[in-house]
Amino acid sequence: MSSDNDYDYSDDDGEYYYDDDEDMMSAQEDEDSASSDDGMDMDEFGDDFKVPQRTVRKTYEIEYDSLPQSAVEKLVLNDIEHISGIFGVEASTASLLLRYMSWNKERLIEKYMDNASAVTVAAGISPPSRASPSALGPDRSQGSSSNARTSGLRRTARQTSAPMKVKSQPFICPICFDDTQASFSALACDHTFCSGCWTAYITSKIREEGEHAIRCMAEGCALVAPDRFVRTALADDPETWERFNELLVRHFVASNPNLKYCPYPSCTYTVSCPTAASKSALTTVVPIVTCGADASPPHRFCFGCPIESDHRPVICPVAKMWLKKCRDDSETANWIKSNTKECSHCQSTIEKNGGCNHMTCKKCKHEFCWVCMGPWSEHGTAWYSCNRYDEKAGVDARDAQSKSRASLERYLHYYNRWANHEQSAKLSVELYAKTEKKMEEMQVTSNLTWIEVQFMKKAVDEVFKCRMTLKWTYAMAYYLEKGNQKELFEDNQRDLERAVEDLSELLESQIEPEIIPTLRQKVTDKTVYVSKRNEIMLEDTAKGFLEGRWRWNVPVEGFD
Repeated sequence: MSSDNDYDYSDDDGEYYYDDDEDMMSAQEDEDSASSDDGMDMDEFGDDFKVPQRTVRKTYEIEYDSLPQSAVEKLVLNDIEHISGIFGVEASTASLLLRYMSWNKERLIEKYMDNASAVTVAAGISPPSRASPSALGPDRSQGSSSNARTSGLRRTARQTSAPMKVKSQPFICPICFDDTQASFSALACDHTFCSGCWTAYITSKIREEGEHAIRCMAEGCALVAPDRFVRTALADDPETWERFNELLVRHFVASNPNLKYCPYPSCTYTVSCPTAASKSALTTVVPIVTCGADASPPHRFCFGCPIESDHRPVICPVAKMWLKKCRDDSETANWIKSNTKECSHCQSTIEKNGGCNHMTCKKCKHEFCWVCMGPWSEHGTAWYSCNRYDEKAGVDARDAQSKSRASLERYLHYYNRWANHEQSAKLSVELYAKTEKKMEEMQVTSNLTWIEVQFMKKAVDEVFKCRMTLKWTYAMAYYLEKGNQKELFEDNQRDLERAVEDLSELLESQIEPEIIPTLRQKVTDKTVYVSKRNEIMLEDTAKGFLEGRWRWNVPVEGFD
């Protein structure tokens, strides 16, 4: 059949096109081979030929995943479906069983297979009088028929966790005694109350008490309302039902050592970090994570302890010890240092409560001078020696006092520096405001754009981050045992602290139009240097934990 189609071509044409293509390919190959020595620019081929570069995780960083609430809810449903399939019970019954066993599936399966009746009674699924193995567990003898088993299991669920019941005969609710109520409900225990009381009770338990296991209103009844019963009671209150589901998710997360809920208010994200789930792991890593919520600044907290901030480089057990000591000792230590002295005989702490310098220790009755700490016997009426500094007894007494206060002085040395960096970090809010004004001033007095003056904001961010690191280095140094490793640690600490103070000074300096280019270069260079010093501090400390280099001067949890 002949055709006038423009796309038809003869065999000769095909040979012609083929020869042309072959020549073109040959020419292209010659060009490629000629330019092969110069290297191939892969950017010309687009993203298809680019190999994505893997980000190398630093030693002080930890692997974790951020999960929104929907992802955690999916994990909950997977566990419920898993137990529901194994035991042959409804999802609401499986949920109650898991919540009773704190979502420990292996332990639940073991206990349920041993004594299903006892487990269902303890979980509040069925009353003790109605619990029986035949009614509570799947019929193993009919396992070959899935339809029969399914129908039998549905009957079981109806028996163990009955839905709302509507009673037609006259009935007065034993709680509100309202004889006008027409709708009544009960669990499998048959304790009947009006629907209005059920709704108010369930709402109160969820909203005010944060309960996810809502027991029957009858006194002494331990039955727990299944999820579908709660859903029916809250049919007109979707917000409370949503809150109930959130409580279930929180209970699931709290029961799983691999998960932790973000502690920031109103945040519903969860972090999964199996690496830091055990106490032994917390002796080698500092599990600082970010929840993944779209927030500025990001929600950063510690996965391994209740500290809701970045406490690198110090590990969780030492950080908790330090915070406890600060809560107990900081103000007390400062007051003791300022207002008391120790008896040179028994080392009891004494406060002066009168104008006379003749002191008598109530514990050992030793008499001494408050000014020079020497025995009062040397301050006789014949001559007065308190103005003589080099009296032997006074010198010895002062030496004894110095030794007794050495520990206090040492603690205050580290605490004051820790508190100073904490206070400086808190003042970063004011520094941000000052920096924004300077950035606007730079735009006016120079030809720099808003993007080009962002170096100031980056510098402030780096100062804040490094001050938080420095703050916790003093907590770690307080507990480190003396030796070469501590000296190296304090060398890194000193270098970082010096660099941070230099950068802070640059940020506080006055801006003159003629020095803006020089200032920009100085701030940028110093920011890079400070960031590098901070990374060296964190990296070396993290490697020290992994290698077991650090030794403590007090017993630390997890260390021999």
